[in-house]
Amino acid sequence: MALATPLRHLLHAPAGPPARSSDPAGPSLPTHRALPPSRGHLSAILAAAPRPSSAATTRTAAAAAAGGRPTVLVTEKLGPAGLDLLREFANVDCAYELTAEELRAKVSLVDALVVRSATRVTREVFEAARGRLRVVGRAGVGIDNVDLRAATEAGCLVVNAPTANTVAAAEHAVALLAAMARNVAQADASLKAGKWQRSKFIGVSLVGKTLAVMGFGKVGSEVARRAKGLGMDIIAHDPYAPVDRARAIGVDLVSFDEAISTADFISLHMPLTPSTEKIFDDETFAKMKKGVRIVNVARGGVVDEDALLRALDNGTVAQAALDVFTEEPPPKDSKLVQHENVTVTPHLGASTTEAQEGVALEIAEAVIGALRGDLAATAVNAPMVPDEVLSELSPYVVLAEKLGRLVVQLVAGGSGIKGVKVVYSSARDPDDLDTRILRAMVTKGIIEPISSAFVNIVNADYVAKQRGLQIVEERILLDGSPEIPLDSIQVHLANVESKFGGALSDAGDIRVEGKVKDGAPHLTLVGSFSVDVSLEGNLLLCRQVDQPGIIGKVGSILGNTNVNVSFMSVGRTAPGKQATMAIGTDEEPAKEALKLIGEIPSVVEFVFLKL
Repeated sequence: MALATPLRHLLHAPAGPPARSSDPAGPSLPTHRALPPSRGHLSAILAAAPRPSSAATTRTAAAAAAGGRPTVLVTEKLGPAGLDLLREFANVDCAYELTAEELRAKVSLVDALVVRSATRVTREVFEAARGRLRVVGRAGVGIDNVDLRAATEAGCLVVNAPTANTVAAAEHAVALLAAMARNVAQADASLKAGKWQRSKFIGVSLVGKTLAVMGFGKVGSEVARRAKGLGMDIIAHDPYAPVDRARAIGVDLVSFDEAISTADFISLHMPLTPSTEKIFDDETFAKMKKGVRIVNVARGGVVDEDALLRALDNGTVAQAALDVFTEEPPPKDSKLVQHENVTVTPHLGASTTEAQEGVALEIAEAVIGALRGDLAATAVNAPMVPDEVLSELSPYVVLAEKLGRLVVQLVAGGSGIKGVKVVYSSARDPDDLDTRILRAMVTKGIIEPISSAFVNIVNADYVAKQRGLQIVEERILLDGSPEIPLDSIQVHLANVESKFGGALSDAGDIRVEGKVKDGAPHLTLVGSFSVDVSLEGNLLLCRQVDQPGIIGKVGSILGNTNVNVSFMSVGRTAPGKQATMAIGTDEEPAKEALKLIGEIPSVVEFVFLKL
């Protein structure tokens, strides 16, 4: 197998050596022996000079033919300011509405490609580029139309423009909020149909009403600011948002259930992830105030549209205002779209002149920076690392991400994550082990399940800093053979509430530890309880009084509901005292099964986690 492209080669610009970039969110490294930020085996590869290759030869020749300037192909309309910025740095070819065949013919002649959502950048496109294409810029947030795996394998960096649409999306949410409350769309249609129905379209006031912002990221926080100016009381739910940032603008972070059950209006700003898909279902609507009003400018898939229709029909939801849909465009005969109490727009959240110009400038700056060799803060695909390095670290990379995914699920709603400590136990000298890729994977595991961010070694520190997350690394030097890179990795979350009290250490942090055994990641510590389970599939953690029969009772409940147990481990503080049982399952237990487990008298608490 050929060696993968080193990072410096991946970001190398033909006009000269890439500039060194400072780390935008370099972690603090206190305690024990501090880890050097850019030394060791992996960092030596990441900082290596470009190696000669056929692709590099192609790029050099092409650059020479173009007068030393790179060439950028723009396949969809981009704001003039962005095009002007690109033209200052590169030769720009604007070719719109290309067929797939025409795109493949052109892509071998360019160094960068800028697209919006219509152009599909497939594996065949990267293969047709024959190694010359170095950057793909997506003018917008979503990258569903770009084959990230193929891009990474081709050594091509993919960047997007995630921030320029923020204000436009927030303004649209507030516009829908007000239009819904005052029946603007319905009254407009009625009057244009020749009717004068003042009594039919009596609305509700926003002043003094409670708005729940579900997802307190960039857009959600901007909506909160504007809604406060309208005299609304704002609460928010976001398992990640820092409490102090919310309080600074007068917002209380609360649990999911508290938010939906107390709100008069609900505005959705959460990403579409496996954990949020159809999170607003029949069960969720049943917990809401009767007559609640809902706005969605986030992602259509977070709402079960059939359940929303039922909630509208039975009066649980008085009105809804929707800018996004599960299927876009929605079917012409959609009962939800046609419902008299639903206001709809065709995904206009980012559709302002200013937002379009902002996106154009943001993507132009990102593409230019990547062509110069800068580490792109908005990179959405991972750089390639030589196989001999990853072969040593790969099981620990998997372990690090799994621990991050596990620990974030232990955080109770309303607790903002601010501080993360990663502790490495190793007999290897610090100069021989660069942990940046491991830190990036812990960050990835914590952030990706609860956000729409794409995290990799290129952008991990930047993404963490943007979300107010401080990553601290510590090293415990062990006696033993340095042949094994690491003995264990611990992840601590400080100053957060835990869904599972057994996960708290003596210091009050949520703590999990893992090791690599026989090449596979294992969970070895939860709070103060030692366990030994494989980190695969699903995990059920139960804290119980240590007495005979508990394992059998839990196992019987799972077996009777056709849930297969793949592994089990019990750790205890002392005989007859507290114990924690970790059970791996192939399937997700039904809510009824989990309820039965919780009703076992000796079970103090339990939590189900998806790995």
